Amino acid sequence: MNGREQALRAWLASAGRQGARLEPLAGDASGRRYFRLASTRARKGAVLMDARVSAPEQLCRFARISNHLRALDLSAPAIFVCDPEAGFMLLEDLGDGVFSRVLENEPSQEQALYARAVDVIAKIQSAPAPEELSEYSPTVMADAIAPVFDWYLVGTGISKQDLKSVCQAEIRAALDNCSAGNPVLSLRDFHAGNLMWLPERKRLSAVGLLDFQDAVICHPAYDLVSLLEDARRDVGEETRRQAVRRFAEHSGLSEASLSADLHVLGAQRNLRILGVFARLCLEQGRDGYIDLLPRVWANLVRDLSHPRLFGLRSVLADTLPKPTAAMLKRLRSICAEHLVL
Repeated sequence: MNGREQALRAWLASAGRQGARLEPLAGDASGRRYFRLASTRARKGAVLMDARVSAPEQLCRFARISNHLRALDLSAPAIFVCDPEAGFMLLEDLGDGVFSRVLENEPSQEQALYARAVDVIAKIQSAPAPEELSEYSPTVMADAIAPVFDWYLVGTGISKQDLKSVCQAEIRAALDNCSAGNPVLSLRDFHAGNLMWLPERKRLSAVGLLDFQDAVICHPAYDLVSLLEDARRDVGEETRRQAVRRFAEHSGLSEASLSADLHVLGAQRNLRILGVFARLCLEQGRDGYIDLLPRVWANLVRDLSHPRLFGLRSVLADTLPKPTAAMLKRLRSICAEHLVL
């Protein structure tokens, strides 16, 4: 047992969970680990978050946002014990009904579940956001696409760093021209892998919310594009159309202006994700992200088709290579070298 495992066990004992049986759960792109603690007669089941690679303020932010969402009668997990300095948190177990898993078994439920998710976004935006969250402004969002040049292009064997600033200026200008109103609370990773279906709960509380420690103040449609342009699953066209229409009704935006904004936000998000996934592969040897690159690319191509992004599309056409089979093979070989090392 290494030092971190010893610390984990000692912390559980101090939290009254000595000797608890731990079942590993799927982690996330951050490197955080999650374990399920089985329930007993004396204790409810719980999930242990091991945020060993996170700064203490991230756990504090998670707890603060969870409390904010629960005050809105939404199903964020209750926090049982939080120790930011140690990097451990014990929280409510929302079960196994992840949207993506539910939809694998019941694809006919996609439109209904996504409609409920859109209603949750609207509910989140109906209240003032918690204080002290950073703003994901057009300038910050433009800077955030840097990994696509620093990692994705490097992984393809191409170096065109001189075009980074050009592309950042193009996406920043497009973001500045988005038409939505004031920035609102965005959970930022609002997609089917972070949403839980809790059918025993009523109305909006039937949607469980996970992974929101990176929440920001942002464009109102950012979480919608996160939901509809999912790196891990394809979303049906009719589901997408209905979700956009439903969000437009909630927000008071026209569908045309909302659609344009979604293309711009989607282009920024997908460029960033291409770079982040490439970094996770090249820097950490996490080759599972390679399989997701073609879907992210397809989402990006769709976004760039909008006339508002003509300038960015023109620059990227000669800059950014498609993740072909040969390119993915190259990335896998680099991952393999990393793992051997």
